[in-house]
Amino acid sequence: MDRNEIIKGTKRVVIKIGTSTLTHGTGLLNIAKIEKLARQIADLKNRGLEVIMVSSGAIGAGMGKLKLKERPKTIPEKQAAAAVGQGILIHMYQKIFSEYGIAIGQILLNKDDIVHRKRYLNARNTFFSLLNQDIIPIVNENDAVITEEIKLGDNDTLSALVCSLTEADTLVILSDIDGLYTDNPRTNPDAKRISIVEEVNDEIKELGKGAGSELGTGGMYTKLLAAEIVSNAGHNMIIADGAHEDILFDIFDGKELGTLFLGKKKSLGLRKHWIGYGGEPSGKLIVDAGAVKALRRNKSLLPSGVKSVEGECEKGSILEIVDPENNVVGYGISNYSKMEIELIRGHNTQDIEDILGENKYDEIIHVNNLTMV
Repeated sequence: MDRNEIIKGTKRVVIKIGTSTLTHGTGLLNIAKIEKLARQIADLKNRGLEVIMVSSGAIGAGMGKLKLKERPKTIPEKQAAAAVGQGILIHMYQKIFSEYGIAIGQILLNKDDIVHRKRYLNARNTFFSLLNQDIIPIVNENDAVITEEIKLGDNDTLSALVCSLTEADTLVILSDIDGLYTDNPRTNPDAKRISIVEEVNDEIKELGKGAGSELGTGGMYTKLLAAEIVSNAGHNMIIADGAHEDILFDIFDGKELGTLFLGKKKSLGLRKHWIGYGGEPSGKLIVDAGAVKALRRNKSLLPSGVKSVEGECEKGSILEIVDPENNVVGYGISNYSKMEIELIRGHNTQDIEDILGENKYDEIIHVNNLTMV
């Protein structure tokens, strides 16, 4: 497996720059480091790569302006710092990139922009329009107005979803650690860095259960969840140390740095990936063991296999599918409302017309609208 060839095949890249990479230990912006990274990104663009940035740092920028000595702890304080800092951060990027003749565009997203299909597609069109006009999109979650209900969670998850949404070849996450290790390298000197991960399975996820840095919101575990999202979309991901000198140059020059997570060759299509990772379930279908086996064989979910339905749903809602032991086995878009599912569950397809007065669909969830996990 030629790691260099995999990286050289990148045409479009998402680069996520974490809080620990952008700031000093005080929480304030590290301007020198930002300038170095921007210079590398500008040169990658000059090499012909399409670049999308996901940048943390709004709260850090706001801390400086508000003269805060430590990172805010309450949501209102964080929102105030982000509201002040986002403008400062984007102005800094604009100033630095303009020195290289590069234009940037700001995109602020929240969970609703990913969950709702129309907004998701609108965001996708915005990204492609900016890229077509040779502009670097700089993305952040809209921290000034964000609440827990509409928060994606962290910028690792955001960058993974942006990678899928824009069909980027590679996601590079710059953090304060130089990859995934066999154990926590901060406590175990014998821990070894893993160069390539072919599959993000449960064993790999267990390696990331340690704590994250104090400045950022995401530790190694959130990065592994991001790797799972990216891999299932068929894209590659690299975790690398943002403090390493010329880190982006070295990565794209083929040097063996960080951990490379390989994209699956048999990946989910864009629509199925959104169903599994972007959309938000509004209800739950409990199905029997026979239905689970059929779904695993790439079959549709028929009424006969549904034992019960929970939550609220209309036609077109995303539903979580769980087995009799309450394990999530998949997600799908429902052809029927909750009331209709209650009436037809457990029955054969040929009974639907007698029960509902018409047979709208043979299946509750068609295989084309189904994502298994």
